[in-house]
Amino acid sequence: MSTALIIVDIQNDYFPNGKMELSNPEKAAANAAKVLEWFRQNHKDNIFHVQHIAADPRLGFFLPDTEGVEINNAVLPLESESIIKKHFPNSFLKTELESKLKEKEATKVVVVGMMTHMCIDATVRAAVDLGYETTLIEDACATRDLSYQDKVVPAEQVHYAFVSALDGMYATVTSTEDFLQ
Repeated sequence: MSTALIIVDIQNDYFPNGKMELSNPEKAAANAAKVLEWFRQNHKDNIFHVQHIAADPRLGFFLPDTEGVEINNAVLPLESESIIKKHFPNSFLKTELESKLKEKEATKVVVVGMMTHMCIDATVRAAVDLGYETTLIEDACATRDLSYQDKVVPAEQVHYAFVSALDGMYATVTSTEDFLQ
């Protein structure tokens, strides 16, 4: 039984001047980096960086062979750390993530990354469905404003709506500071 870190899509297109800029990505990435450092000291063989690569150029971001698709320097993988390439919001869908977690005998996962309302939500729910005890470090995640018809939902409300929906039923939701204590 072990715990693994899943760092989802902390990629350059989500940062300022990227093709899909999020709200406060630097703060989320800095917190993710603190969690990553903790894992490097305590569970160094159980770190998984997930990198979304657009399968369809119409997505408009995370395009292959661009600077935007690269993992951000804040959480740059070490050579010994696994990089899981994905093409869907769910980090488990048609990837080797689950088999790699099983190889490491991981029963618990800690999730950080981007975007809260899409890939984080899909990955946390899938992890729980696959039987993993899941912790979501909410301040190591970021999202953006969303809109429906003429209604705009600010990023902070989007973030907390999704985090609160996951809390309890799907995951233990915590802060970076509380996790590191």
